[in-house]
Formats: sequence, C-alpha cells, structure tokens
Amino acid sequence: MNIIWVILAFSILVIIHEFGHFILAKLNGVKVEEFAIGMGPKLFGVRGKETLYAFRLIPIGGYVKMLGEEGDSEDERSFSNKSPLRRLSIVAAGPIMNFILAIVLFAVVGYLKGFLIPVVSEVIPQSPAIKAGIQPGDRILEINKHKISTWEDVMGEVAISKGEPLNIYLQRNNEKKTVVVRPMKNAKEGTYMLGVYSSALEKPSFTKSVSYGIRETNSTVKQTFQSLGMLFKGKASLKKDIGGPVTILRVTWAVSKAGLVNLVRFSAFISIQLGIFNLLPIPALDGFWALVSLYEIITRRRINRDKLGTVSTIGFTLLLVLMVVVTIKDVLYPIKL
Repeated sequence: MNIIWVILAFSILVIIHEFGHFILAKLNGVKVEEFAIGMGPKLFGVRGKETLYAFRLIPIGGYVKMLGEEGDSEDERSFSNKSPLRRLSIVAAGPIMNFILAIVLFAVVGYLKGFLIPVVSEVIPQSPAIKAGIQPGDRILEINKHKISTWEDVMGEVAISKGEPLNIYLQRNNEKKTVVVRPMKNAKEGTYMLGVYSSALEKPSFTKSVSYGIRETNSTVKQTFQSLGMLFKGKASLKKDIGGPVTILRVTWAVSKAGLVNLVRFSAFISIQLGIFNLLPIPALDGFWALVSLYEIITRRRINRDKLGTVSTIGFTLLLVLMVVVTIKDVLYPIKL
C-alpha cells in the first residue's frame, strides 16, 4: 500500500506543476497539443476539442506539449508567437503552482496535526545546548538572524549548519539574550543536534494554518538556497549531502511508513524543491525559458528560436546524463536516513 502512496504523491506534484503551464497556456491563447500524465509509451488517451489528455506507462512524471514550443511557428496560437510577457507567465506558472501546493499541504498538516512552537521543553545533559546555558522554557526567536516560527525551523537551521557555531537569539521570561552553540554530530545517524526537544504543541485555527503554510514554505525556500550556497562554497559534499531520484524514493518510502500526515509534509518539501529546481536557468528547464523571456522584454530583441531549440536539446541531454550520474551515486554511496 505504501508504494501506491509514494507514486500518488509524486504524480500529484508533477501534475500540479504541469497544470500550471497548461492553464496559463490556455488563458494566453496557446494551443496545447497534449497534457500527459506519466512518461514513456502511451497507454490510452482522451481527446478534447484540441488537446490529447494521455496516460503513459511510467507513472512518475508528465508534460505539457504546446504548439511552437520547440521552434518558430507562424500559427498565431503557437507558444513562440506569443509576446515575451505571455511566455514568461506560462513558464513561471509551473514552479509557482509547486509553491502554492506546498503552502496548501503545510497548512493542511498544521490544521490536522498542529505544530511544535519553538519553546524548549527538555535539554539533554552534557549537550551543546546545556553547555551554552539554554534552559527549559526558553523560546527561540532567531538563529543566525533568521526568524524562527516553528520547531521545524530550528531543526532546519541545525541541519544546514554542518557543525558551524549558531547564534541563537532567545527569550527567557522577560529577558532576551543571545547564546552561541556549536551543534554536535550524531555519529550513528550522521546528523547534527543541539540536544534540545520541544513538546509545546499548538493547534491552530484555519487562518493560522494558512499563515503557518506560508511561513513553512518561505522557511524551506530560504534553507534550500542556504544549502545551495554551502554546496558552492565547498561546505557541503555532493557525495554525502546531495541525493537524486533513488534517495528521494527511499526517503519518501520511509516517510510513508510514518503515516499519511508525514508523507503530506514531505510532499510539500519535495514540491518546493521541484519548483526551485525548475527555476534554475539551465537550458530545457523553466528557468532558462523565463530568462529568455526576460531578456527579450528588457532588450526588445528576439532570440533565434532554432538556436534556442539546439541549446535546449543540449541542456536536456546534459540533465539526463546528470540524472544518471546522481542515480549511480545514490546506489554506490547511499545517504544515511
């Protein structure tokens, strides 16, 4: 049963992403030739007035095929014939839908399960936290000048610290103070820890749940870019810290065993990663086409579509090679869960 939940979760993330492209293409008068759910050979399809809605063999992935997407077309309803601003709205719609979905999923988790507020309930003896003077009842307000709203924010900041000292701004009764804590590595699990726990659960209203969804999405986006920055600075390892499709499936499988609510939360996290990844200015990704549209809006000069098609094809090929390499890395050097 778990494998069904895993496949369903991934399928929904991709379908929502592609639906963003689909609906904006329709609104901008672009002819959508196919809306595919899954990849590979077509199993069956239903043809609408002009669009084929197809289900394909591999139940992970999907795509939207638009007229004139891969080159110049004289048809007024082709993607390439639309203004740069309209094309920008179409390519940006997919990642934006991923962020909206993440907000919704986080809000659902917050409403159903509640969330831990950043108040320390327990401090482990001999831990970095107790050595820094952190006490039960302390409320963590900021870590390295990043605002903390939930306990998940605390865990996220510790995870990306890689053992570097953290400046923790906290409140104790009516007093506010800053303490410096160097997270300790858990040798068994390969993760970092402060040695503090929270059991302060808040059950929010619907309005607060939406606010929680927005905060968690914003926090996850910031932490993702911090992680990317650490990777480029050499503070993170491709071998130990970066996972590909196999790692994602392993984590999703493990999370699904912990219950549906945990799977929903993890799906929100993956939705954000999918949105950010697609916004990278790499040929064949949404970010590349968004960059092209922005260039044409600013310069009012049109880039040759045949050349763009060639660059996109090369970029797509390199992405496939990268995916194969990362998948092999996942198998040979699996990340500890």
